[in-house]
Amino acid sequence: MTTEPYIDSQAQVILVDDDPHLRQALSQTLDLAGLKVVALADAQGLAERIEPDWPGVVVSDIRMPGIDGLQLLEQLHGRDSELPVLLITGHGDVPLAVQAMRAGAYDFLEKPFASDALLDSVRRALALRRLVLDNRSLRLALSDRQQLATRLVGHSPAMQRLREQIGALAGTRADVLILGETGAGKEVVARALHDLSSRRDGPFVAINAGALAESVVESELFGHEPGAFTGAQKRRIGKFEFANGGTLFLDEIESMSLDVQVKLLRLLQERVVERLGGNQLIALDIRIIAATKEDLRTSADQGRFRADLYYRLNVAPLRIPPLRDRGDDILVLFQHYADAASQRHGLPPHSLQPAQRAQLLRHPWPGNVRELQNAAERFALGLELALDGQAPAAAASAAPMLAGNLSEQVEQFERSLIAAELAQPHSSMRSLAEALGVPRKTLHDKLRKHGLHFEGASSGTDDHEEHR
Repeated sequence: MTTEPYIDSQAQVILVDDDPHLRQALSQTLDLAGLKVVALADAQGLAERIEPDWPGVVVSDIRMPGIDGLQLLEQLHGRDSELPVLLITGHGDVPLAVQAMRAGAYDFLEKPFASDALLDSVRRALALRRLVLDNRSLRLALSDRQQLATRLVGHSPAMQRLREQIGALAGTRADVLILGETGAGKEVVARALHDLSSRRDGPFVAINAGALAESVVESELFGHEPGAFTGAQKRRIGKFEFANGGTLFLDEIESMSLDVQVKLLRLLQERVVERLGGNQLIALDIRIIAATKEDLRTSADQGRFRADLYYRLNVAPLRIPPLRDRGDDILVLFQHYADAASQRHGLPPHSLQPAQRAQLLRHPWPGNVRELQNAAERFALGLELALDGQAPAAAASAAPMLAGNLSEQVEQFERSLIAAELAQPHSSMRSLAEALGVPRKTLHDKLRKHGLHFEGASSGTDDHEEHR
């Protein structure tokens, strides 16, 4: 009878051989060498039970009933082409082993073989496996950083810190509370947390609690059974249950009633949901990302939000800075959205004029990134850059509103000009310096002085040439 033992993620070697005596002897050899072994009599279903990026190797006999070694090799490499597979052959199977090597087998051992030969091959295969997985991890980390830099644009310290926090939390199972004003990008942050997590292939379900009528909020979130209330004619799967295996983003959580908050607290603590009118508890594998524009601690003190739910949610808070506190990110973001809109509409890109840059920096952006994105869309369409509460750029002063003495105002103006040029596309530090009309060494000094950063593709090469 075929057995299907759990394949421990820490196992280093899976040994497959239908000969019980040889299987026991090889298992003992590997075990005495300090290797964790799972020994199987056949390969039925093995490939499906090995997790992605499993950090071990497979040792298999070629001649076996059912699935033989060559078929197992094909199945394993169908899931992970870089998984080392070592094949054990009888004397007459050497041509088959050569064929398997051409098909991607790591090594083959011809019976009878010495224990040292097996251990040497397994250890080399494990070293290769560790190298492959390390490289994958590095590529994934680089890809994640690039994704975050594309989604959460900006060089300000607050945005750099936010990207670091997202990178640290994304791979965990922790629920997250996102704090930020309307339009600051809370759903963008929530999607980044989901897409950079192991749940990325599961559903991402976004729901705005503030947009749900009180009469339907419980049914929408928790689902209901037929007859649960008047008009409930058939079963409904709620949003929490629909998000099983993935992430549920619950925006404007402060608008939920105290009764619904009680049910949410239970779900967070026990990871189960019960449909309205039902008696069955349904287990959930789900991550909750909540978001609010209010101070929930103050709301809890005033009795408008449950204190126990606040403390349960506030384990891993992420605060999104308002756009008005992000300094020169305003120009970088505006140009980013304007260029994207120009490309989308098939129009040539426009560059900001000094008066327009000053106008953008002066505006308080009450609608945050959402308001800026709309302004950038209008700018890309060639419409007048008129922001709420401000005169059009053509009538605005060419200089931003500056504070302090003359020396301080000069420094502020210099920083704004450099930041504005950083918002333009530059492939290297050389092209940036030429656009500003200063030597690269001077530009390096001014970037450090003003706490600005250039992230062009060739900046490292320019640094080398500058100091050579």
